[in-house]
Amino acid sequence: MRSKGLLSTLTFSEKRKDILFLLEEEPKTLSDIKDYFNVSSPEIFPRLKEMESSNLISKDDKVYSITPIGRAIIKHFRPFLDILGTIEKNEEFWKEHILDDIPQSSLEKLSELKGCEVMADSIENIYESHKVFQENIARSSTLKGISSIFIPSHPDFFIELVSNNVPTSLILTENIFVKVIMEHRDKIETFLSSPESELYVIDDVKLAFVVTDCFFSMSLFFSNGSYDPRHDLVGHDESAIKWGNDLFEHYRKKARKITSI
Repeated sequence: MRSKGLLSTLTFSEKRKDILFLLEEEPKTLSDIKDYFNVSSPEIFPRLKEMESSNLISKDDKVYSITPIGRAIIKHFRPFLDILGTIEKNEEFWKEHILDDIPQSSLEKLSELKGCEVMADSIENIYESHKVFQENIARSSTLKGISSIFIPSHPDFFIELVSNNVPTSLILTENIFVKVIMEHRDKIETFLSSPESELYVIDDVKLAFVVTDCFFSMSLFFSNGSYDPRHDLVGHDESAIKWGNDLFEHYRKKARKITSI
């Protein structure tokens, strides 16, 4: 029963949570806490008393500090809040798309994508995101990605990367690989001939993404199995790029490398 009390103390009040985070940094007086939150004593004092009763904070000579128990709890509470915040920030994106092909290990680190934004295009501007995609690629010095869809401009685009000596590693699904061979065999051969490029093939997966040294961009399939060309999850921070690299490595280990056709 006590654990339920602790849980409600933190989750049923945004202010109590914020107080705990504040005191994690350093002890504060009541005046410090009031000034920080811009509230009166009657507003904040009951919350402090509740947190004292729950052994989350303590008071010594009018100075409030986080307790060892409070510090232990917050170590696990912050990642919980981070992953909830990541999902809530782009809730429709995660709700409407197939997530089955994102490994559980990556989903458990979803908070690494908290800085990402969903780029949404209207039907009339369906290829605008691809323009932004190419602009981001132009600033990149490496590229890794998975493609489970075929975009007509991509073969030429990736040949341009090869000609500019940009290290490029691609994983294509079996169907896309066959299509590219049939329609762009010469470009595949040019791609494979470059020491800076790697090509892998994998069974069908319901996602497409690119990760470079500058950005990460992922698009998914709707729950009905159709590809969503209008919404890309895009991030430029270090944690999103790390998440993308880890996802690429997960699939690279499952794929077979193509050295010639």
